[in-house]
Order: sequence, then structure tokens, then C-alpha cells
Amino acid sequence: MSLRFRQVYNLCARVSYIQKRQFRHSSIAMAAGIIDTIKHDHRELESYYDRIVGSSDADEQTRYQNQFTWELARHSIGEELVVYPALERYVNGGVELARKDREEHQKVKEQLKEFQNMTPSDERFLPIIKALMADLAAHIKEEESEDLPRLEAELSREESEGYSKSFSRTKMFVPSRSHPSAPDKPPYETAVGLLTAPIDHLADLFRKWPDTAGMPNPSTK
Repeated sequence: MSLRFRQVYNLCARVSYIQKRQFRHSSIAMAAGIIDTIKHDHRELESYYDRIVGSSDADEQTRYQNQFTWELARHSIGEELVVYPALERYVNGGVELARKDREEHQKVKEQLKEFQNMTPSDERFLPIIKALMADLAAHIKEEESEDLPRLEAELSREESEGYSKSFSRTKMFVPSRSHPSAPDKPPYETAVGLLTAPIDHLADLFRKWPDTAGMPNPSTK
């Protein structure tokens, strides 16, 4: 077996292990309804943002920059593939709500694309993440106070838990970096995501992450 083949094989094995671990975490939490699952992601994003802007250590900022990017990219696509079609299906006026949410996502994706490629030494590093978070915070507020409660009201408990499970599973297989030029609706978003995700996931193996459990690749330092 050649050295290059072994390296590729080991990388694929690590990706498989990461995905299995994420599935175990999602399986434990799958009893939550969709609104609780989305809110949990929102609180995680807010905590990563706080670590970025509250730190003066470039290494820590880089680790949480990668974590913030990883979570937001996957969360956004998960909503577009699972939550927004549910809004369109169940909620009166849901098509318009989903359209508005996708437009807001597109702006955030463009900002994230710029931010994810920066280093903390870039003078625009903090201004970009602060502008991104301002837009994201407004989007989060609308989702949590309007869109998600309206969707939850139309779903049975079993349906809500089913959407939560589907959302968590979807996040395992979508790109982990921002690709704002990609389609934002299924089935084309799904097709592009399946092509792009493996590239992102392999690159994630070489990025720095916070030293906590549940990271994409906590062994990478």
C-alpha cells in the first residue's frame, strides 16, 4: 500500500469516525422539538461569537473562527433543506416567510465567506464578524419570535421531533464552509452540497479547533 493511499485512507477513516460521533450526539438529543434544536444552535453561535470578539489571543480567535464558520454554514443549509420547506408546507404564508429567510441567509453567507478566509491580524477581522453577527442576530430574533413558533404550532410533537432529527442528520452531510454562489433550495442545493461537503470535511481535519468535546476534529491542534 503506497504512502499516499494510506494517507487518503486514514483521512477518510477519520471523517467516518467524526460523522458517527456526531450522529451519536444527534441521536441523544433527537427527542427535542425542532424549535428547541434550532434555538440550541443559535445559542452556540452566540457563544462562539463572544469568544472571538472577547479574546485578544490570535490562536483562540482562529479556533473559534473555525468553529463559528463550521456551525453557521451547516446550520444555514440545514434550515434551507429541512426547516424552510416545512414552513412552506405547513404555515399560512410560509412561502413568503421562507423566501425572506433565504434572502437573509444569502447576505450572511456572503459575509461568512469573507470572514472565514481572514486571519485575526486582518484589520477587518472584527468589523466583519460584528457586521455579520448584527445581521444574524436580527434573523435569529425573527425566527425565534415569529417563524419557528408558527411552525411548531402546526406540528404534532412527533412531527416536530422528526424534523429535529432530520435537521441534525442533514447537518452531518452538508458543506462546513460558506459557498454563497451555491443554490439555496432543494434538490439543487442537496446535489451541490453532496459534491462540496467531502472537500470541506477533509480540509477541516487540518484546521485548529477549540479544545472541547464535540468539535469537528478536536485532536487537531
